Amino acid sequence: MASSSDSHTTVHGSIYADLYKPALIVAASFAVLALILSLFLILRHLKSYTKPSEQLWVVFVVSMVPVYATDSIISLWKPKLSLPCDILRNCYEAFALYSFGSYLVACLGGERRVVELLENQSGKLLNEALVEGEDENIRKPHWSLRDFFFQPTIIGKYLFTVVKFGLVQYMILKTACAFLALVLEIFGVYGNGEFKLYYGYPYITIVLNFSQMWALYCLVKFYNVTHERLQPIRPLAKFISFKAIVFATWWQGVGIVVLCSFGVLPNQEKLQTGLQDFLICIEMAIAAVAHVFVFSAEPYQYIPLSSGYEKITTTETTSEEVVKLEEGDSTQAVVETKETQVEAPGTSVRESVQDIVMEGGHHVVKDVVLTINQAMGPVEKGVTKGVTKIQETFHQRSDDQDDKSEVSVEETIEVTLSDEEAHMDLEKSTISERKM
Repeated sequence: MASSSDSHTTVHGSIYADLYKPALIVAASFAVLALILSLFLILRHLKSYTKPSEQLWVVFVVSMVPVYATDSIISLWKPKLSLPCDILRNCYEAFALYSFGSYLVACLGGERRVVELLENQSGKLLNEALVEGEDENIRKPHWSLRDFFFQPTIIGKYLFTVVKFGLVQYMILKTACAFLALVLEIFGVYGNGEFKLYYGYPYITIVLNFSQMWALYCLVKFYNVTHERLQPIRPLAKFISFKAIVFATWWQGVGIVVLCSFGVLPNQEKLQTGLQDFLICIEMAIAAVAHVFVFSAEPYQYIPLSSGYEKITTTETTSEEVVKLEEGDSTQAVVETKETQVEAPGTSVRESVQDIVMEGGHHVVKDVVLTINQAMGPVEKGVTKGVTKIQETFHQRSDDQDDKSEVSVEETIEVTLSDEEAHMDLEKSTISERKM
């Protein structure tokens, strides 16, 4: 048995050695392509930084491709650095998911505008329900988790709170679990790719799996409610291109581990991480090509005419429509439409980067603090309620003890008085007997 396992290990090692150099060259080629396309797209956004509220998050989302590609090629080149690279990749994945949700909010006009939009949609839905004669109990001040799953529109502004909490909790948990994995690896109890109870890998995988699925589900719910208002930015293409990266890379890694566990692929950690890194490099090149079209900087190169710039480009388009003059009669009319756009002057790349770092950091810190407070709120209420209950119980018991002590004192006084009366009666009877 030992000789057969050694032979299998030798065979797997030789396969890895034979495929390593060709795989590294191919992966490096795709990674370079991904870096060139992504950096070119980011540079175009930085030079046409006319809508900071939106482009701030676009740059963060697009940067996911170069981060993934760089981490993967470094991990494939130096397998000893695979765990730190994987930690960095996982942390940025969670941040990119949060950035994509923030980008959708910015496209809708900001958080305040989103809250107003959700409240208006909720009010219209409730009014339609009342007009149609449905149960008036639908207009209720509180919402339940069931409403979020089946009627997300009806909960109004609370939908935005749940969605933001879902995105930020994934960012926090992903980062925390990444550093926890590093600590467990240092002590030799992480067991990357090993589904064994005495390793930390399966537990971290389960936690992150549920956290990621909840974050993606919240994002899908938000998209379903607001997709009509997001039509000008072609939200479906953006949503699919982003979700494919997050969803595919995560489940791809889990699938490789499962295949290795069942013996379909060689159960060798170096081969598992190498295959994952190789596939990510290829996928990031495909994602970079998609991002050039999906997150194009062209819409931000023009600004409204009222801005006062003199460099004007005019485009003329013609279209034919069928105009009915009378019944049964129709003529072809050529309708000319003119669109006037002002080409925005180039912006400073340095100033754009500073704005992205400062504003992005401010938003992240604010949302993380808000989410932690929201998570700690129920805990604090529970603790406060428990302490109050304990205090009430203590006071009740102390009051009961005071009542019992008062009763016992009264009983003692009554017994003492009765004893004194009996003693006096006895003395009186003794005196009367002596007199007789």
